[in-house]
Amino acid sequence: MRSKTPSKSANSNKARGAADKRQSAGSSGRQQGSAGRNESSANGRAQERSAGSRSENVSGRGQQPTGERVSQGSAERSGSGAGNAKKESGASGSGGSPQGESPLEKFFLAQLKDIYYAEQKITRSLPKMQEAATTEELKDAFEDHLHQTQRHVKRLEKVFQTLNKKAEGEKCEAIEGIAREVDSIIEETEEGTFTRDAALIIAAQKVEHYEIATYGGLVQLAITMGLHDAADLLDKTLIEEEDTDSLLTEIAENQINLRAEHEGNQYSWDQKDQEETDEAEEEDETEEEEEGNKAGKKGQPIYAGIH
Repeated sequence: MRSKTPSKSANSNKARGAADKRQSAGSSGRQQGSAGRNESSANGRAQERSAGSRSENVSGRGQQPTGERVSQGSAERSGSGAGNAKKESGASGSGGSPQGESPLEKFFLAQLKDIYYAEQKITRSLPKMQEAATTEELKDAFEDHLHQTQRHVKRLEKVFQTLNKKAEGEKCEAIEGIAREVDSIIEETEEGTFTRDAALIIAAQKVEHYEIATYGGLVQLAITMGLHDAADLLDKTLIEEEDTDSLLTEIAENQINLRAEHEGNQYSWDQKDQEETDEAEEEDETEEEEEGNKAGKKGQPIYAGIH
């Protein structure tokens, strides 16, 4: 009996059938994948068109994207566009957050604190200068300037108030140095002398010149930043400081310096000049004697020994 073994042709047909099924399945998978990609691409293009439509609508209302606003020079040059650009630049620039301070504002506030400290220090130094002064005119000038300086302190507090800032001082090394110089002058000069008054005037004018330089700079910075109320207050103090400096110069030139000149002995350079003059006169006398001796010798007759 022969066994029922499948023929080669039957096996071949089965193999082709299985291959066709795999090919059909692969083709179906590729078609599904292609369909998925097409759908994704279509959705992406639809989203892009939708985004583009929204962008056009926003642009149509005059609200352009930030990148486009920055890049359009014509918008920056226009009046309202320039104002908006400055506000945005201040909010997002290197200065930090919208509530932050610009470098110029920080410097301005630092100088305000510096002069606020200085004015308070001066109110403590002026009574000592008044007590040490010799002439009543200079004593009165120091007393008047003390009251004036107290007003300057209150005026600075108003400046801080216009800026919505707390009035506070930061140590001023310049005024600290001048205050130490005042103490040295009082220690090193003789009490009741005009020389002490002359020295005190110079120290006081050093203070005035520092204040004039500081207030003058602050006034200009305030004008630059549009702080006109602060500028007006600072300018009033500047004028008063300049007047005080002129008054001190007048006091020194009218009497103090001239009276101080007569105190003490001869100036060292005058003494040196006198010594040099005496030496020159001695040399002249010596030269005259030598010339006289030479002339006497020449005047003797050469035949004096002949008879």
